[in-house]
Amino acid sequence: MDKKIFPYQSVLIVCSVNTARSPMAEAYFKEFFKNLGIKVHVRSCGVASNARDNMLISLDAKLAMKEEGIILSEEAKSIDLKKHKEMLQHFELILTLTEKHKKQIVLLDGTLDCEILTLKEFAGKKGDIKDPSMKGLKGFRKARNEIKTCIIMGLKRWFPDLQ
Repeated sequence: MDKKIFPYQSVLIVCSVNTARSPMAEAYFKEFFKNLGIKVHVRSCGVASNARDNMLISLDAKLAMKEEGIILSEEAKSIDLKKHKEMLQHFELILTLTEKHKKQIVLLDGTLDCEILTLKEFAGKKGDIKDPSMKGLKGFRKARNEIKTCIIMGLKRWFPDLQ
């Protein structure tokens, strides 16, 4: 497989507080890129008013990903994009979990020269991936599965054999 066909060298994933959906999406992207043998820098952060630096990743997110064989690091902590706006300048593709997150990014920096899509738009669909907070492990599994499906659908444009 041609290792240069993915057009982005860096991907930033943004959700509300960076303790559930975006860490799961970040982990999936890293796993897929590793398995494809391509080097793409992937990070995640939160943009909502209640986002904070150094919050722990949700235990339910960790459990849901562990079921997939992907371990979210115990050292992983949230990043508040509002405090680190400079991050936006270092990514070629920004993927958000909702349309609202996309709008919040544009409000933070309206001069961005990168592609900004929701994860569903990346997959060729419309809509948001809802926050699984307060929905227990079942809600996190649902969000995890939706995230994985969208990533696979989006990456299939460049890697048609991706499973």
